[in-house]
Amino acid sequence: MADAGQRLLDRDGTGEALLATVRGDASPRIHPINLAIVGEGLFAFILASAKRRDLELDGRYALHAHQDPSAPSEFSVRGRARLIDDADIRATVGGAWSFEVDDSYALFEFSIESALLGVRAGPDDWPPRYARWRASGQPTTRA
Repeated sequence: MADAGQRLLDRDGTGEALLATVRGDASPRIHPINLAIVGEGLFAFILASAKRRDLELDGRYALHAHQDPSAPSEFSVRGRARLIDDADIRATVGGAWSFEVDDSYALFEFSIESALLGVRAGPDDWPPRYARWRASGQPTTRA
């Protein structure tokens, strides 16, 4: 599942995805972002914005890979994001980034508490074949 998810998250080589953030009991917000898997971590550099405030204040997120209409498999993850201040980690992740980042970007690492993979070979292949993964110790719920 991790390999398929990585391929879907980096389908076009720029790591584009949709990020849903929340803050307290407010409604979720949806934001396009760029992300990268560096080493064992899932990271994003984020400028000052509502999404950055949401992640700093609450941390809960859901992330969904963009879909290709001709091969519409899907991948999503949920968990908590944490701000990374460590200069060495910032340098390592920044060195692998698809654009130049500076100090105006905050670096977040996204822990993955659950993942969902929906496989469809083509647009007429329905329903998707779903596989779910949940980190150990997490409660299971029905989708």
